[in-house]
Amino acid sequence: MIEILILDALMKRDFTMYAIQKHIKDYYAAFTNPSFGAIKPALNRLEEKGCLTCRKMMSDGGKLSGYYTITSKGKNELCRLLLAAPSENPLQFFSEARIKLACAGYLSQEERKKLFFLLKSRAMQHKNSTENALNDEYTPLNFYQKIILDNALCEYSNFITIVEGFEKDNARNSQ
Repeated sequence: MIEILILDALMKRDFTMYAIQKHIKDYYAAFTNPSFGAIKPALNRLEEKGCLTCRKMMSDGGKLSGYYTITSKGKNELCRLLLAAPSENPLQFFSEARIKLACAGYLSQEERKKLFFLLKSRAMQHKNSTENALNDEYTPLNFYQKIILDNALCEYSNFITIVEGFEKDNARNSQ
């Protein structure tokens, strides 16, 4: 997921590592807040794959800074990451799915259709699991567990409704 965030930032312009973190915080603070300890290794991985390049320049303050630029391979990698299967872990699913939806504009209409299908399908799986847990007569739930599971059902239902809206808009724009 951190790679998606980095590549998204670099699609806009060249950034230093610190500016990448600020961009992520400015645009995605509601979903995630990665540390430099997470960003630096991800930058290294992306550079090793040829997805970005780094050029060293002196900043206005006289400090040597690395400026990162996305490559054409990086643009392809962003699309590949966006279309990768979403997490099977319900705890990670929403953050990942929201970030992928926020970056859907980088995809073609056909690719967006695929992304929406993948995310909606996984959300439906998580919703069904939640419904099964609520309705399992052999596993008694206490009041708090029921409330939390009810809330999770609402979140999945709302998410599915949002994705269906995106699907309709995508279909309308393809005509």
